[in-house]
Amino acid sequence: MWGTYHQHGETCALAMATKCNNYSPMARKPSIRRPALDPFDRAILRILQRDNRTPQRTIAEAVNLSAAAVQRRIAAMESAGIIARNVAVVDAAALGMAITSIVEVHLTDERAGTVDAAKALFRAAPEVQQCYYVTGGISFVVVIVATDMVAYEAITRRLFAQNEAVASYRSLVALDRVKFGAEVQVPSA
Repeated sequence: MWGTYHQHGETCALAMATKCNNYSPMARKPSIRRPALDPFDRAILRILQRDNRTPQRTIAEAVNLSAAAVQRRIAAMESAGIIARNVAVVDAAALGMAITSIVEVHLTDERAGTVDAAKALFRAAPEVQQCYYVTGGISFVVVIVATDMVAYEAITRRLFAQNEAVASYRSLVALDRVKFGAEVQVPSA
């Protein structure tokens, strides 16, 4: 991946990579009690993560339960927030979104107000596919998908360059998507 580092008007070419996500399980209230998952629940989750349109009767046969039991378990996991959403994964290239960039963002400070404002801005930006608030010397890692470099430049100006809370940012433009997914490895009980 090739990228650029921007700090108050300076630009340097770099080659590096990293990652990010809009959904934050840590943003949930810590007081929510999650039910313990048994081996059936874990098996159901593995199947649903591969294809959440798998018919419940097919899941039931695979995990040796009735379709009604599978339906109840899925509903319970949705209620508990274990299954956060059901979505379609869209091929960005099929929509003409040719640029994927991973951006490291350094805020001017880490005060709660500054961080919360940045989180709100990044969540609201439709071009931001993923965003993580991170440790390790940078504030955020943001994944942006854009149609071309002209559109990408406009996005970076709006979100970073013209943002008083951003001290600097580094763009890492992806050359090839080697792996992409949202599956979480479901550990055995």
